[in-house]
Amino acid sequence: MLAMITGASAGIGAELANLFAADKHDLILVARREEKLEEIATTLRDNHGVTVHVIASDLGIPGAAQELFDAVEEQGLEVDALVNNAGLGQSGPFAESETGMLATMLHVNITALTELTRLFLPGMIARDRGHIMNVGSTAGFQPGPGMAVYYATKAYVYSFTEALVEELKESKVTITNLAPGATDTEFQDRAGIADSLLFAAGVMDAKAVAKAGYNGMLSGTSLVVPGLKNKVGASTVHLVPRPVIRKIVSKINSKR
Repeated sequence: MLAMITGASAGIGAELANLFAADKHDLILVARREEKLEEIATTLRDNHGVTVHVIASDLGIPGAAQELFDAVEEQGLEVDALVNNAGLGQSGPFAESETGMLATMLHVNITALTELTRLFLPGMIARDRGHIMNVGSTAGFQPGPGMAVYYATKAYVYSFTEALVEELKESKVTITNLAPGATDTEFQDRAGIADSLLFAAGVMDAKAVAKAGYNGMLSGTSLVVPGLKNKVGASTVHLVPRPVIRKIVSKINSKR
């Protein structure tokens, strides 16, 4: 199996790369930081004896998904597992948010994920095999005051993936939404939420999240929510009145 992982230079993406490689699956690693990708690729080749391709790509740039697909096609590679892991967030009141950052976030979290799925899915259907994992978040289960656009992008991932589950039910191609809660990665620092109440309440290890997602993807599970606390929250959020949910999320997204 050949797996392509976006956002593979750190966090959940890097942990997923190690899991694939440990099971002797070849890889295509994608992220902006080519030097970091090469370091990871060298370690995986040395430790597991797998073939690792590195493609530096900024998925926040329009057209990047098509260029990435074309680069894979030019090398004659067939992607058996696509992991749409690249993502970013921004915190603070929406009216004060940086518009350039909002556009980039929408492009990475929604547009690039959708385009890559559309580009690679037909080949999987034609071969009647394959896996797609879209990395969402428990943020996708409710509105997120203080991170309004980020939460909305993850709601899109949840809805989009769920729809494709139904469309693909007659094929041997599976699609999985990995929806972690707060996880110890670079994300919280870049999004400006490392000192929020959400992260003060405890975080999961990226390796544990990746393992849950990896196992769920291989077994064809449509939704994977790692961790007991996250599972309980995801399964009960619909029982709480929406105004109450808004107030709770606004509070936990605020600084300590």
